[in-house]
Amino acid sequence: MTDYFLYRQAWRFDGAPHEEHQLQEQEWKALLKQGGLMVRNTYDFDCQGETCFWYVIKDQFEGMEGLSSRVRNKVRHAQQYFDYQLISFKMMQEKAYPILAETYADYAVHDKTMNQEVFKHYLNHCQERHFDYWGIFEKETQLLVGFCTVRVWNRCCEYEVTGIVSKYKKGGYYPYYGLYQHLNQYYLEDQHFNYVSDSARTITEHSNIQEFLIENFDFRKAYCQLAVYYQWWMKLAVKVLYPFRKIIPLKPKAVLNMEAMQRREK
Repeated sequence: MTDYFLYRQAWRFDGAPHEEHQLQEQEWKALLKQGGLMVRNTYDFDCQGETCFWYVIKDQFEGMEGLSSRVRNKVRHAQQYFDYQLISFKMMQEKAYPILAETYADYAVHDKTMNQEVFKHYLNHCQERHFDYWGIFEKETQLLVGFCTVRVWNRCCEYEVTGIVSKYKKGGYYPYYGLYQHLNQYYLEDQHFNYVSDSARTITEHSNIQEFLIENFDFRKAYCQLAVYYQWWMKLAVKVLYPFRKIIPLKPKAVLNMEAMQRREK
Protein backbone atom coordinates (compact mmCIF):
# COMPACT_ATOMS: atom_id res chain seq x y z
CA MET A 1 0.00 0.00 0.00
CA THR A 2 2.73 2.45 -0.99
CA ASP A 3 0.18 4.81 -2.57
CA TYR A 4 -1.01 6.01 0.86
CA PHE A 5 0.64 8.28 3.40
CA LEU A 6 -0.16 9.09 7.02
CA TYR A 7 -1.35 12.65 7.64
CA ARG A 8 -2.61 13.71 11.07
CA GLN A 9 -3.16 10.06 12.01
CA ALA A 10 -5.26 9.42 8.90
CA TRP A 11 -4.13 7.42 5.87
CA ARG A 12 -4.75 9.29 2.62
CA PHE A 13 -4.14 8.49 -1.03
CA ASP A 14 -0.91 9.98 -2.40
CA GLY A 15 -1.83 9.94 -6.09
CA ALA A 16 -4.13 11.98 -8.28
CA PRO A 17 -7.77 11.97 -7.10
CA HIS A 18 -9.08 10.20 -10.21
CA GLU A 19 -6.65 7.29 -9.69
CA GLU A 20 -7.88 6.14 -6.27
CA HIS A 21 -9.93 2.92 -6.22
CA GLN A 22 -12.26 1.42 -3.64
CA LEU A 23 -10.17 -0.38 -1.04
CA GLN A 24 -10.79 -3.99 -0.22
CA GLU A 25 -10.97 -5.06 3.42
CA GLN A 26 -7.50 -6.57 3.42
CA GLU A 27 -6.07 -3.35 1.97
CA TRP A 28 -7.40 -0.91 4.55
CA LYS A 29 -6.65 -3.34 7.37
CA ALA A 30 -3.04 -3.57 6.16
CA LEU A 31 -2.77 0.22 6.42
CA LEU A 32 -4.20 0.33 9.94
CA LYS A 33 -1.73 -2.34 11.05
CA GLN A 34 1.01 0.17 10.29
CA GLY A 35 -0.50 2.76 12.65
CA GLY A 36 -2.80 5.73 12.44
CA LEU A 37 -6.40 6.07 13.57
CA MET A 38 -8.27 5.79 10.28
CA VAL A 39 -8.15 5.43 6.51
CA ARG A 40 -9.89 7.90 4.19
CA ASN A 41 -10.81 6.27 0.90
CA THR A 42 -12.38 8.26 -1.95
CA TYR A 43 -13.29 6.57 -5.22
CA ASP A 44 -15.56 6.83 -8.26
CA PHE A 45 -14.13 10.28 -8.97
CA ASP A 46 -16.39 12.75 -10.82
CA CYS A 47 -19.30 10.33 -10.72
CA GLN A 48 -22.80 11.02 -11.98
CA GLY A 49 -25.20 12.38 -9.35
CA GLU A 50 -24.55 14.26 -6.13
CA THR A 51 -22.86 12.70 -3.11
CA CYS A 52 -21.80 14.16 0.23
CA PHE A 53 -18.12 14.30 -0.74
CA TRP A 54 -16.32 15.93 -3.64
CA TYR A 55 -13.17 17.49 -5.03
CA VAL A 56 -13.27 21.10 -6.19
CA ILE A 57 -11.90 21.15 -9.75
CA LYS A 58 -11.71 23.14 -12.96
CA ASP A 59 -11.27 21.34 -16.28
CA GLN A 60 -11.65 24.14 -18.83
CA PHE A 61 -9.97 27.52 -19.24
CA GLU A 62 -12.06 30.18 -20.92
CA GLY A 63 -9.64 33.11 -20.58
CA MET A 64 -10.67 36.53 -19.34
CA GLU A 65 -13.84 36.29 -21.42
CA GLY A 66 -15.07 33.45 -19.22
CA LEU A 67 -15.03 35.64 -16.12
CA SER A 68 -17.70 38.04 -14.97
CA SER A 69 -16.94 41.74 -15.48
CA ARG A 70 -16.50 42.12 -11.71
CA VAL A 71 -13.88 39.36 -11.55
CA ARG A 72 -12.13 40.57 -14.73
CA ASN A 73 -11.68 43.99 -13.16
CA LYS A 74 -10.18 42.49 -10.02
CA VAL A 75 -7.82 40.25 -11.99
CA ARG A 76 -6.61 43.24 -14.03
CA HIS A 77 -6.17 45.27 -10.86
CA ALA A 78 -4.04 42.49 -9.33
CA GLN A 79 -1.94 42.32 -12.49
CA GLN A 80 -1.07 46.00 -12.05
CA TYR A 81 0.46 45.32 -8.64
CA PHE A 82 1.89 41.78 -8.79
CA ASP A 83 4.03 39.43 -10.85
CA TYR A 84 3.41 35.67 -10.55
CA GLN A 85 6.50 33.53 -11.12
CA LEU A 86 7.80 30.04 -10.46
CA ILE A 87 10.32 30.15 -7.61
CA SER A 88 12.95 27.81 -6.23
CA PHE A 89 12.64 25.38 -3.35
CA LYS A 90 15.40 27.33 -1.60
CA MET A 91 13.35 30.54 -1.71
CA MET A 92 10.43 28.64 -0.21
CA GLN A 93 12.64 27.43 2.62
CA GLU A 94 14.01 30.88 3.35
CA LYS A 95 11.02 33.19 2.88
CA ALA A 96 7.69 31.37 2.89
CA TYR A 97 6.96 30.68 6.54
CA PRO A 98 6.67 34.30 7.81
CA ILE A 99 4.14 34.92 5.02
CA LEU A 100 2.20 31.79 5.99
CA ALA A 101 2.13 32.82 9.66
CA GLU A 102 0.51 36.13 8.67
CA THR A 103 -2.03 34.27 6.54
CA TYR A 104 -3.12 32.10 9.47
CA ALA A 105 -4.03 35.19 11.48
CA ASP A 106 -7.00 35.67 9.13
CA TYR A 107 -8.35 32.12 9.35
CA ALA A 108 -11.76 31.67 10.93
CA VAL A 109 -10.61 28.28 12.31
CA HIS A 110 -7.05 27.58 13.43
CA ASP A 111 -6.97 23.79 13.39
CA LYS A 112 -5.07 23.69 10.09
CA THR A 113 -2.27 26.07 11.09
CA MET A 114 1.36 24.91 10.89
CA ASN A 115 4.12 26.02 13.20
CA GLN A 116 7.58 26.48 11.70
CA GLU A 117 8.69 22.93 12.47
CA VAL A 118 5.57 21.42 10.88
CA PHE A 119 6.05 23.63 7.82
CA LYS A 120 9.63 22.39 7.54
CA HIS A 121 8.35 18.80 7.52
CA TYR A 122 5.76 19.77 4.91
CA LEU A 123 8.48 21.15 2.63
CA ASN A 124 10.45 17.93 3.05
CA HIS A 125 7.28 16.09 2.00
CA CYS A 126 7.05 18.36 -1.06
CA GLN A 127 10.68 17.77 -2.01
CA GLU A 128 10.09 14.01 -2.16
CA ARG A 129 7.29 14.53 -4.69
CA HIS A 130 6.71 16.68 -7.77
CA PHE A 131 5.74 20.18 -6.65
CA ASP A 132 5.79 23.58 -8.29
CA TYR A 133 6.32 26.67 -6.14
CA TRP A 134 4.82 29.98 -7.19
CA GLY A 135 5.81 33.36 -5.85
CA ILE A 136 3.74 36.53 -5.76
CA PHE A 137 6.01 39.55 -6.15
CA GLU A 138 5.10 43.19 -5.63
CA LYS A 139 5.96 44.83 -8.95
CA GLU A 140 7.29 48.08 -7.51
CA THR A 141 9.76 46.50 -5.05
CA GLN A 142 10.04 42.93 -6.40
CA LEU A 143 9.58 41.70 -2.84
CA LEU A 144 8.02 38.28 -2.30
CA VAL A 145 4.62 38.93 -0.69
CA GLY A 146 2.92 35.58 -1.29
CA PHE A 147 3.34 32.02 -2.48
CA CYS A 148 1.42 28.91 -3.53
CA THR A 149 2.53 25.27 -3.58
CA VAL A 150 1.14 23.06 -6.35
CA ARG A 151 1.26 19.24 -6.31
CA VAL A 152 1.77 18.00 -9.87
CA TRP A 153 0.85 14.58 -11.27
CA ASN A 154 0.54 13.42 -14.87
CA ARG A 155 -1.83 15.86 -16.59
CA CYS A 156 -3.44 17.23 -13.41
CA CYS A 157 -2.45 19.15 -10.30
CA GLU A 158 -3.69 20.32 -6.93
CA TYR A 159 -3.32 23.77 -5.40
CA GLU A 160 -2.15 23.17 -1.84
CA VAL A 161 -0.77 25.80 0.58
CA THR A 162 -1.21 29.50 -0.20
CA GLY A 163 0.08 32.42 1.84
CA ILE A 164 -0.19 36.16 1.24
CA VAL A 165 1.02 39.03 3.42
CA SER A 166 -1.99 40.48 5.25
CA LYS A 167 -1.45 44.02 3.97
CA TYR A 168 -2.29 42.97 0.41
CA LYS A 169 -5.53 41.18 1.27
CA LYS A 170 -7.16 44.56 1.83
CA GLY A 171 -7.06 47.89 0.09
CA GLY A 172 -8.06 46.77 -3.38
CA TYR A 173 -4.99 44.71 -4.35
CA TYR A 174 -6.92 41.46 -5.04
CA PRO A 175 -3.84 39.16 -5.09
CA TYR A 176 -5.88 35.94 -5.02
CA TYR A 177 -7.72 36.91 -8.19
CA GLY A 178 -4.52 37.42 -10.10
CA LEU A 179 -2.94 34.27 -8.66
CA TYR A 180 -5.71 31.83 -9.58
CA GLN A 181 -6.23 33.30 -13.02
CA HIS A 182 -2.50 32.90 -13.65
CA LEU A 183 -2.37 29.32 -12.32
CA ASN A 184 -5.47 28.27 -14.24
CA GLN A 185 -4.04 29.64 -17.46
CA TYR A 186 -0.63 28.06 -16.92
CA TYR A 187 -1.84 24.54 -16.12
CA LEU A 188 -5.01 24.31 -18.20
CA GLU A 189 -4.09 26.32 -21.29
CA ASP A 190 -0.29 26.36 -21.46
CA GLN A 191 0.40 22.88 -20.01
CA HIS A 192 -2.83 21.29 -21.33
CA PHE A 193 -3.66 19.58 -18.03
CA ASN A 194 -6.94 17.69 -17.81
CA TYR A 195 -7.94 19.47 -14.62
CA VAL A 196 -6.71 21.49 -11.66
CA SER A 197 -8.03 20.91 -8.16
CA ASP A 198 -8.21 22.71 -4.85
CA SER A 199 -8.40 19.36 -3.03
CA ALA A 200 -11.35 17.60 -1.43
CA ARG A 201 -14.23 19.02 0.55
CA THR A 202 -12.87 20.58 3.73
CA ILE A 203 -13.86 18.94 6.99
CA THR A 204 -12.51 21.68 9.28
CA GLU A 205 -14.10 24.62 7.39
CA HIS A 206 -10.93 26.62 8.06
CA SER A 207 -11.15 28.90 5.02
CA ASN A 208 -13.53 29.97 2.27
CA ILE A 209 -11.17 29.40 -0.66
CA GLN A 210 -13.19 26.62 -2.29
CA GLU A 211 -16.36 28.70 -2.31
CA PHE A 212 -14.28 31.59 -3.66
CA LEU A 213 -13.03 29.48 -6.58
CA ILE A 214 -16.49 28.12 -7.41
CA GLU A 215 -18.10 31.56 -7.33
CA ASN A 216 -15.40 33.50 -9.16
CA PHE A 217 -13.46 31.09 -11.39
CA ASP A 218 -16.08 28.52 -12.37
CA PHE A 219 -14.61 25.63 -10.40
CA ARG A 220 -17.10 22.84 -9.84
CA LYS A 221 -17.69 19.93 -7.50
CA ALA A 222 -16.45 16.59 -8.84
CA TYR A 223 -18.53 14.24 -6.70
CA CYS A 224 -17.09 10.95 -5.47
CA GLN A 225 -17.76 8.21 -2.94
CA LEU A 226 -16.26 8.36 0.56
CA ALA A 227 -15.47 5.50 2.91
CA VAL A 228 -13.75 5.86 6.29
CA TYR A 229 -12.22 2.89 8.11
CA TYR A 230 -11.18 3.09 11.77
CA GLN A 231 -9.12 1.26 14.34
CA TRP A 232 -11.64 -0.83 16.30
CA TRP A 233 -11.47 1.36 19.41
CA MET A 234 -11.65 4.54 17.31
CA LYS A 235 -14.76 3.20 15.60
CA LEU A 236 -16.32 2.68 19.03
CA ALA A 237 -15.39 6.23 20.13
CA VAL A 238 -16.92 7.71 16.97
CA LYS A 239 -20.13 5.73 17.53
CA VAL A 240 -20.41 7.01 21.12
CA LEU A 241 -19.58 10.65 20.33
CA TYR A 242 -21.45 11.01 17.04
CA PRO A 243 -24.83 12.05 18.55
CA PHE A 244 -23.02 14.95 20.29
CA ARG A 245 -21.02 16.11 17.27
CA LYS A 246 -22.52 19.61 17.19
CA ILE A 247 -21.15 20.47 20.64
CA ILE A 248 -17.83 18.57 20.46
CA PRO A 249 -14.56 20.62 20.44
CA LEU A 250 -12.81 21.33 17.15
CA LYS A 251 -10.37 18.44 16.62
CA PRO A 252 -12.73 15.56 17.47
CA LYS A 253 -15.45 17.43 15.58
CA ALA A 254 -13.43 17.22 12.36
CA VAL A 255 -13.47 13.42 12.57
CA LEU A 256 -17.19 13.46 13.33
CA ASN A 257 -17.79 15.81 10.40
CA MET A 258 -16.13 13.28 8.10
CA GLU A 259 -18.22 10.49 9.62
CA ALA A 260 -21.35 12.56 8.90
CA MET A 261 -20.22 12.93 5.28
CA GLN A 262 -19.70 9.18 5.04
CA ARG A 263 -23.22 8.68 6.40
CA ARG A 264 -24.54 11.30 3.95
CA GLU A 265 -25.83 13.41 6.83
CA LYS A 266 -23.73 16.54 6.13
